[in-house]
Amino acid sequence: MSLMVSISGIRGVVGSTLTPEVIIRYVAGFGSYCRTRSSGPVTVVVGRDGRITGAAITDTITSALTMSGINVRDIGICPTPTVQLAVEHEHAAGGIAVTASHNPMQWNGMKFMASTGLFLDGGENAEFWKHAAQQQPYAAWDAIGTLTRRGDWIARHIGLVLDLPLVKPDVIRKRRFRVVVDCVNAAGGAIVPALLRELGCDVVEMACDVSGVFSHTPEPIPENLTGLAARVRSDHADLGIAVDPDVDRLVLINEKGEPYGEEYTIATVVDHVLKTQGGKGQTVVANLSTTRAVDDIARRHGATPVRTPVGEINVASAMKRLGAVVGGEGSGGVILPALHYGRDAIAGIGLILQTLAERGGTLSQLKASLPQYCIAKGKMELAGIAPEEVLETMKKRHAAEGIVNTDDGVKIDFPDAWVHFRKSNTEPIVRIIGESATMESAQALVTRFQDEIRTLMPAHG
Repeated sequence: MSLMVSISGIRGVVGSTLTPEVIIRYVAGFGSYCRTRSSGPVTVVVGRDGRITGAAITDTITSALTMSGINVRDIGICPTPTVQLAVEHEHAAGGIAVTASHNPMQWNGMKFMASTGLFLDGGENAEFWKHAAQQQPYAAWDAIGTLTRRGDWIARHIGLVLDLPLVKPDVIRKRRFRVVVDCVNAAGGAIVPALLRELGCDVVEMACDVSGVFSHTPEPIPENLTGLAARVRSDHADLGIAVDPDVDRLVLINEKGEPYGEEYTIATVVDHVLKTQGGKGQTVVANLSTTRAVDDIARRHGATPVRTPVGEINVASAMKRLGAVVGGEGSGGVILPALHYGRDAIAGIGLILQTLAERGGTLSQLKASLPQYCIAKGKMELAGIAPEEVLETMKKRHAAEGIVNTDDGVKIDFPDAWVHFRKSNTEPIVRIIGESATMESAQALVTRFQDEIRTLMPAHG
């Protein structure tokens, strides 16, 4: 397993590919990169997602930065979007979130942020990596940086969400929602139950102890959320909420204990924002792997949908450039510029509960009011063939069947369906995503292309 270095940050298996030497090299490089973009003292905000290895890695990061003459503001265990907010509001030179997102416990990593609170884009990453490739000097004994620990950013994040014009806490409180929450014993446990109680919810906690011992495979997809679904049914809850370890993805379970569909987190929020603020002339941005429901909803409200390559920074940069009012990614990531340009499950929770409180009825009824599509997802480890070769072959073979987009891997839009295959930014695999009117046809689409890709491998047959 190699170290994963991409626009989504750095991830590796702790002690194997993610070692102290690797951490120090990239962190010292990031400090040097931040220094070149600052005219005065440099401060970097650091937060972590609660993994068992997070404290040791944060200590390593803090030492590398302060010994490089960089001041550090450690805000403790918190969501990645909380780190983004802290960077922006405290006018720091940059930020580091210690997280491997949805990867298993043996993994950890770092996500690097610019002074805007956004993740580094392609050009910024390229410059940062140049710094990381060089040996960086350390500061003299009387010029080392300072370390400040702050524990108030969880409360500040909650307060910023409650103050959003699109969220009306008094309206939500009147519904007295009963909510079951699965935070997989990571950073979500420090913030999600607190937010829900502020909104008058009766909260049933599952895996919220922030021990870093994941209660199940941490990616919040249906097969990993069967316990949450069962608890929603047994406790007669209005809904279930699941977040990934660093709380940028929001996934819902309806009142029947059925998956709402992570794609429909962003679809529901887009509908709420455009309905509340008016959609005519507005822009909505989502990545290429996100459901067509977003496009349908945007057009229904008179807004223009725009697609970008996968990756939060790609969506956020396009949103900022185009002045989009809402956007995100189909994996359950909501970006609301009124708060900040980061995928933020905490903002998503506020918006989802506001929608449900305003419209009445159940979560399943809310979904039924939206355009209906089904997405199937698959992934493949390639043997004996480069991902680029696979993607080029698929592009040539299927160019005549539909509209082909090569901005990020290969996406083929058919009249009544689409399929997207691309190299993962976060795992050493190729992802295959297909959408159609039914789950059966979507899964058949994914299976068809998995089988076809399999024939390209030298070992086939």
